[in-house]
Amino acid sequence: MAVRALLAAALLAGPAAALPPLSQEPHINDSLVQARVADKLRRGCPDLDARMIKAFSEARKLKRYALDRGYSEEQIDAFLDSKEERRRIYAQADRYMVANGVVNGQPDTFCRLGQQEIARKTIAGSLLVAR
Repeated sequence: MAVRALLAAALLAGPAAALPPLSQEPHINDSLVQARVADKLRRGCPDLDARMIKAFSEARKLKRYALDRGYSEEQIDAFLDSKEERRRIYAQADRYMVANGVVNGQPDTFCRLGQQEIARKTIAGSLLVAR
């Protein structure tokens, strides 16, 4: 009887009941911030290019990570489509870049951080390649 009640409670709760909102999932948010950093660095530095195939592969891995943790396709899509979440992630990326010496209008600062990210083998660095 106790096993049956436990099973029923588990089924009613479902895996999503214990999940934090995607905006609070550290690995997903850190990865998205780093992807934004890489994108801004490549746009701001003429000596950097994107590793597009790597970026697409990492995006698929990140989606699989979320799905494996119990988030639904609908939750993932809503999170990625949210303008508020996008602004939050972009702001975090901007703060990271400023804290690491990037100055708008100064390509050398973008290049310097990009090279550092590549050398440190960060997520952002893995999405960049020097020309």
